[in-house]
Amino acid sequence: MLTLMPHRYKTRPSSLFPVVKLRLFAALRDKLKEGYGFEDFRSDLMAGLVVCMVAVPLGMALAIASGVAPQYGLYTVVIGGGIVALLGGSRFQVTGPTAAFVVILFPVVQKFGFAGLLIAGFIAGLMLLLMGLARMGRLIQFIPYPVTTGFTSGIAVVIATLQLKDFFGLQVAEMPERYLEKVIALFQASDTASLYELSVGAVTLAFLILWPKFNKKVPAPLVALTFVSLIVVLVGHLFPDFEVATIGSRFSFEINGIKGRGIPQAPPLFDWPWNFIDSDGQAFVFSLDAMESIVPSAFAIALLGAIESLLSAVVADGMARTKHDPDAELVALGVGNILCPFFGGIPATGAIARTATNIRFGARSPLSAIIHAILTLFVILLFAPYVSYLPMAALAALLILVAYNMSELKHFVHILKVAPRSDTIVLLICFSLTVMFDMVVGVTVGVMLAALLFMRRMAEVTESHQLSNSSHPLTINKQIPHDVVLYEIEGPLFFGAAEKAAETLSDITDDIRGVIFLMNEVPAMDMTGLVAFESAIGKLRRGQRKICLVGLRTQPRELIQRAGIINGRKDILISDNIDNALNLMADGT
Repeated sequence: MLTLMPHRYKTRPSSLFPVVKLRLFAALRDKLKEGYGFEDFRSDLMAGLVVCMVAVPLGMALAIASGVAPQYGLYTVVIGGGIVALLGGSRFQVTGPTAAFVVILFPVVQKFGFAGLLIAGFIAGLMLLLMGLARMGRLIQFIPYPVTTGFTSGIAVVIATLQLKDFFGLQVAEMPERYLEKVIALFQASDTASLYELSVGAVTLAFLILWPKFNKKVPAPLVALTFVSLIVVLVGHLFPDFEVATIGSRFSFEINGIKGRGIPQAPPLFDWPWNFIDSDGQAFVFSLDAMESIVPSAFAIALLGAIESLLSAVVADGMARTKHDPDAELVALGVGNILCPFFGGIPATGAIARTATNIRFGARSPLSAIIHAILTLFVILLFAPYVSYLPMAALAALLILVAYNMSELKHFVHILKVAPRSDTIVLLICFSLTVMFDMVVGVTVGVMLAALLFMRRMAEVTESHQLSNSSHPLTINKQIPHDVVLYEIEGPLFFGAAEKAAETLSDITDDIRGVIFLMNEVPAMDMTGLVAFESAIGKLRRGQRKICLVGLRTQPRELIQRAGIINGRKDILISDNIDNALNLMADGT
């Protein structure tokens, strides 16, 4: 049982018609009610411009990595990015193609062609829409932290592996479906590596890493890819033997009988998803077997899209101190993915890196993400011919860096160091299954295993004993000051319960100078509970408040100490009882 004082959790009665209460345009309406002026628009315009500079190369690179032509990634930015920002419930979320989708979309394209991928995206959009209407947005808190870290890190490994082909210029006739087979195929093709391709990739990667150390105002991808493309063109003119693969040499298009190289200088045009033909001329053939095979892939797209978008929205809330509407965000994501396939757009979801960039560069409202979609359309219409000069090795370098950032290596190692053994097992199993099979298998097994371990923990730590007031170790003999609040947490801080406990801290006002946590009834804490508790303490410390943990038991104390939350902190205290905690807060020792 979880009890929090003085604030008590209240549940709202369920509604037979949850759709009626759902708000579209939630984030945009909230901002407009607060007031929106010219300064806000100017900030949104600048943020949208910067995000566009990041989204254009990433959109093309991720489309190529997914097995489709680069322009379809840009169409996803235009359609999906604009629609979701307009309708969604997150004020700063930026939606588009993401690296996490690559491991799901690439096999779909291989098996069903481009049209099959668009149909899978459409079905996934319907699933996301239903999830939002069913108010399933808050279920994300029941996916344990080791599971999300495990499958995210696993996806990053697969993405980085897929980029080795273009980074080294390897000649692989056909990439196998299974991960180990991919690794073997790349190793067997190692003798076909090109020094030219490797040089372009290495220079790009170095530029992407080093540029932010000197200038953080101009996005590194824009500078690195532009610089490398100019160098490749210049060297190619000076040395005719110098040849590297570019978007122009790798991709072609045909519109109304007009053929060209690179990407077309035209806006996304409406067509039925099943009419789109990929570069191999493979058309989609409707059949019951094909639809049965596509539905599991569509479910994987919907599941990953929901997880990544809601996690991104949570990150945005933490950075900007806002609160998103998860159900409205899922509905908007569903509508965006329903519309994208009719314009050649691949599945889209919330992009954490682009969302963070949006916030860092001063976004004030969802209009910044809408502006980034509009500016991407202008890039297609005005600068499409120049895109053909982008080297494939440079785009591969960009995705390798994206994969590294996505891997959350520090968090992965942190969990291995401080987490209970059961959480470590869940992390490693989820990571391994994601790499060897796919994300759905990894998440499914990870959640099931975490649930079983959770039930085992509950059976081990549940206690039932009676204590009189006189014998209670935390008896209060002093008056609680008006600017100190007292929270009592009863029960283990596991996933779900930890989020519920942390949410009650949102009512703490600025005049509060101290917070006391009564934790003698917390017998155990897992990694998800630690992350939620650490985040809650971090928010309280930003207000220059003192925090005291009272009555810590052995397992939570050891976990908190290993995590370094209290090491060397003068504003985070530990006490055995409330009276001593009040003395510590009063004298500052």
